[in-house]
Amino acid sequence: MLEIEQKRLIENLIREGYLHDPEVIKAFKNVPRQKFVPETLREYSYADQPLSIGYGQTISAPSMIAIMMESLDLRKGQKVLEVGSGSGYNAALVAEIVGRTGKIITIERVPELAEFARNNLRKTGYDWIRVIVGDGTQGYEEEAPWDRILVTACAPAPPKPLIEQLKRGGKLGAPVGEQYMHQVWTVLEKTGDGKLKIHRYCGCSFVPLIGKYGWK
Repeated sequence: MLEIEQKRLIENLIREGYLHDPEVIKAFKNVPRQKFVPETLREYSYADQPLSIGYGQTISAPSMIAIMMESLDLRKGQKVLEVGSGSGYNAALVAEIVGRTGKIITIERVPELAEFARNNLRKTGYDWIRVIVGDGTQGYEEEAPWDRILVTACAPAPPKPLIEQLKRGGKLGAPVGEQYMHQVWTVLEKTGDGKLKIHRYCGCSFVPLIGKYGWK
C-alpha cells in the first residue's frame, strides 16, 4: 500500500513541477520515506506534509524537499555537508545522487535525533553516511571545502563559517528569515572569484537553526 502511495506522490510532484531532475526523481523512488518517520506516523509517510520526529523537529513535506534537492544541483562524486540530520531522510536522498564516490557528513545538535538518523540510515543501507553530534552552524572545517551544503533549519542569515567552508563553484541551500515566518529558501553560489550569487526560490517554514551562528 505504501509503495502505491509513494508512486502516486512522485507522479504528483512531477506533474506539479516540483521534480524535474532524473537523478532526484530516482532518489525519491529508491529511498523508502516510511523508514525515516516514527512508526506511529508511518501511514502518513507519503502525504505531502511535514511530520513530527520529536524534540521539536520535523521531516519536511516532500514537495519542499524536492525544491531543496533540485536547487542544489547535486551530482555524483560530490562532497556534501548537511546541517540538521533530523531523521536521516535528506541525507539518504543525497546519497542516492552523489553515490559512494561522494562523501556525506550530516550534523545534528540533538543527540537522540542523531542516533535516530544513524539507525535509520544503517537499516536502509546508508551506513556509510557519517552522523555527527554538534553545532552545525560552525560547519565541519576538518573536511572543508564542501561542494554542497544543505541547511535544514532557518537562520537569520546563512552562517558565516558555512560560507567560508563552501568550495568555489559550490552551492549552499538554506531557509533564511525569521523564526517560523517570512522565510525564503535561498541558495548561495560561490563563484570562481569567491563572490556570492544569491538565488531565492520560494517561501517556506522551517524550525529555527540553533547554534553559535544561528538563533541562540
